[in-house]
Amino acid sequence: MTLEAQARENIDKLLQAAGWHVCDAAAANIHAARGVAIREFPLKSGHGFADYLLYVDGKAAGVIEAKKEGVTLTGVETQSDKYTQGLPAGLPRWSNPLPFAYQSTGVETRFTNGLDPQPRSRPVFAFHKPELLAEWLAYLPSPSGRGAGGEGTAPAVAQPSATFLANLQHMPPLKEEGLWPAQIQAIRNLEKSLAENRPRALIQMATGSGKTFTAISFIYRLIKFAGARRVLFLVDRGNLADQTLKEFQQYASPYNNFKFTEEYIVQRLSSNTLDTTARVCISTIQRLYAMLKGKDLPEELDEESVDQLGSLFKQPEPIEYNPSIPIETFDIIVTDECHRSIYNLWAQVLEYFDAYLIGLTATPSKQTFGFFNQNLVMEYNHEMAVADGVNVNYDVYRIRTAITEQGSKVESGYAVQIMERETRKKRWEQLDDDFSYDPNQLDRDVVAPDQIRKIIQTYRDKLFTEIFPGRTWVPKTLIFAKDDAHAENIVEIVREEFGKGNDFAQKITYRTTGAKPKDLINEFRTSPMPRVAVTVDMIATGTDIKAVEVVFFMRAVKSRAFFEQMKGRGVRVIAPDDLQSVTPDARAKDHFVIVDAVGVCEQDKTDSRPMEQKPTVSFEKLMQAVAFGNTEDDVLTSLAGRLARMEHRMSAEDDRQIRALSGGLSIKQLSHRIIAALDPDRHIEQAKLDLGLAPGDDQPIPEPALAAARHKVIQEAIKPFFEPKLREAIDTIKKKNEVVIDTVSADQVLEAGFSQDALDRARGMVQSFEQFIAEHKDEITALQVLYGKPYKQRLTFEAVKELADAIEKPPYLWNESQLWNAYAALEKSKVKGASGRRILTDLVSLVRFAIHQDNELIPFPERVNANFRAWLASQPPLPRGEGRGEGGVGRFTPEQLKWLEMIRDHIAANLGIEPDDFEYAPFSQHGGLGKVHQLFGDQLGPLVSELNAVLVA
Repeated sequence: MTLEAQARENIDKLLQAAGWHVCDAAAANIHAARGVAIREFPLKSGHGFADYLLYVDGKAAGVIEAKKEGVTLTGVETQSDKYTQGLPAGLPRWSNPLPFAYQSTGVETRFTNGLDPQPRSRPVFAFHKPELLAEWLAYLPSPSGRGAGGEGTAPAVAQPSATFLANLQHMPPLKEEGLWPAQIQAIRNLEKSLAENRPRALIQMATGSGKTFTAISFIYRLIKFAGARRVLFLVDRGNLADQTLKEFQQYASPYNNFKFTEEYIVQRLSSNTLDTTARVCISTIQRLYAMLKGKDLPEELDEESVDQLGSLFKQPEPIEYNPSIPIETFDIIVTDECHRSIYNLWAQVLEYFDAYLIGLTATPSKQTFGFFNQNLVMEYNHEMAVADGVNVNYDVYRIRTAITEQGSKVESGYAVQIMERETRKKRWEQLDDDFSYDPNQLDRDVVAPDQIRKIIQTYRDKLFTEIFPGRTWVPKTLIFAKDDAHAENIVEIVREEFGKGNDFAQKITYRTTGAKPKDLINEFRTSPMPRVAVTVDMIATGTDIKAVEVVFFMRAVKSRAFFEQMKGRGVRVIAPDDLQSVTPDARAKDHFVIVDAVGVCEQDKTDSRPMEQKPTVSFEKLMQAVAFGNTEDDVLTSLAGRLARMEHRMSAEDDRQIRALSGGLSIKQLSHRIIAALDPDRHIEQAKLDLGLAPGDDQPIPEPALAAARHKVIQEAIKPFFEPKLREAIDTIKKKNEVVIDTVSADQVLEAGFSQDALDRARGMVQSFEQFIAEHKDEITALQVLYGKPYKQRLTFEAVKELADAIEKPPYLWNESQLWNAYAALEKSKVKGASGRRILTDLVSLVRFAIHQDNELIPFPERVNANFRAWLASQPPLPRGEGRGEGGVGRFTPEQLKWLEMIRDHIAANLGIEPDDFEYAPFSQHGGLGKVHQLFGDQLGPLVSELNAVLVA
């Protein structure tokens, strides 16, 4: 059977288990069941065939794109999206395009719910049941046009109550009565995280600060207002489940004064029967594991701490889909003080459900932070750690992190996730020894999700304040990844950290299917979406994407020529109008930024850069110990266990290589021989044989003879490992076939800032600008006025525009934003408002600072406002008996003050105001020239003249 056929067979089984009627197109009956999955469904011209078309209640609702095991699935989304739009005219459908799209290999499945705001694909353990899809579809608006399913059906627009995520966008304000400030902050931060579609969140609150009450408060809101169908509340032991149930029973709603358990059913799971009417289920994770496996759980095991239970086995038996407990059973899973094992060995239970995961803890471990994607939404009693011409030139923004520079180490006892390269199957494995890795192993042999996440978080946090101050649109960003799998990880984390959907970030590699890579490149070039493209080397050379303003290196490049080509993706000039068509808030492309997260720009200056070499995996040490004569039981048992784990992950070629080097023995046989050699009965049999005794002879065997027999048996079993080539082959195969996913190590940002080259360029720009001012102070009107002390004439907007035009021409090519950022890079303490948008009149502040009239560089509107406040404070009060009315200042009424503030803002932007200006917005919207005359009378003229002089001084 081919890999594709095997994948489809697995998909068929998963669909049938979830309650779908699966059939071929020729034998289809769309009313055969509530959910019907039709294989190889022909779509309209140009759309091909859908691997599976899903019908719900007799109308088309979604598609499944099937791929062979090992295919990365985010690159398949465009293909399934195309299929959702390809249903032939006249066929019944719920909406156009179809709202649901799956991509699946039968081992790995992703799902996009088109009814969600900003739909984003997510991994799911299996397929949802038709009943759930029908429940979501019930909220679609009634079809229009030519009726249900017709080509004229209006595109679906999800109602506020359509999906859980959609409902989260419309939560009512939190009632704060009865809550402490820390609880209020925790609930608000969590709801914000959920609304941003973050799959996991961690709440750290000190013991005694009301974690459970906080949890019950947000659970109540998520059920009542967000429509959560069922919440799982996990506890560490059975007795804690009883305690939690009491707290639910005592909780009174702040909205209607009902007790929680009066309004909603809360089940404390003490058997393997799930109450389908319960809105909250309280359980231990071991009971849930037993339920998923269809086994009974002895009562005493329900009282064992999950960590103690985890020590009974290295790797729990894998979970398979259980139709009686579908993946959509819970919308939310809350883990309350569940300890380390719940986030490694037992994690498969949490990851089985298509649910948001929320952790509550007073003392999080590294494993906990890693499992919750470092998304700490609340930290009580601790400060929150917030990582806080022809071509255009570039600046280098360097991001350095601890793991990128030094690698990391996961201590023994922790669990790591192991992923097979070919099939992308994942499993958890507890470490018997410390596991260290070097930076050069990252994203090839080892994936450290938080290393990628910290880099992306830093980019996100610094983007609008340091890299492109004042922007709101993410600049077109091209990220270079190490390989397709690395690109896959980056795409998922970029979408999550920026809180965006599938269209925001796309992978464009040779393994992308569905839309042709060239079509995706064209979209990246000419359309607002995607904002971020992640590639390996497809867009490295020759591709002209002029709108790219950030070239982001997350891979090292050894070739100087190749690196220069990759940098070249950002140097292209683009007309301002063309740039603004894809990046609306970009004024012009006057530079691009290289974001260097791996030191590639530093490496580029030398031919090679030595990397610190450290020992890597403990498996190699284990084989070496045996080869050097270590025959301790623990060592041999560990070696046999490691070998046994390899058996199911080897190719036929790997097996042939091992047999050739081991004298015809397979990995399984090598493992079995070691275990058999540890059997004491074998030692006795060998001793009798050595002593010439009959097998049935029961006379005592001397200890030295027994020890010698043990040594002989074990030496025969481990003899193949004396061969270095076999040890090397086993180690190579293990490394080749596995990727370790280190969810434990939390990365740390060591540095984030512009490189020395960028600072040198800023210094050169500032020096050139100040030289320009000195050389032209007698020629350019604005400079003549600003050099006059006191001003000999009033500075006009036209004069400043003349100055702006002069510096924008070759050879200078400056604008106020560039100059402001240059000063900010060199004299950060003296420059204010660096993250704000610049306006033309900010040139006045720049010149004053450059010629040392001002000690600080302050945005011109801020200076005008400060002058305005000082002027107001100097105004005399009204004579006795002429009250200003509430809200007035000095001699002005509240309405007059409002007009004065509008005049102030106009002067800040235009350097003055004339009577004709009152006929235009914003003044015209409040009565115009007639109104201002009515308010100020004969004083209007003198007042305007005074403000024109005072505010720009």
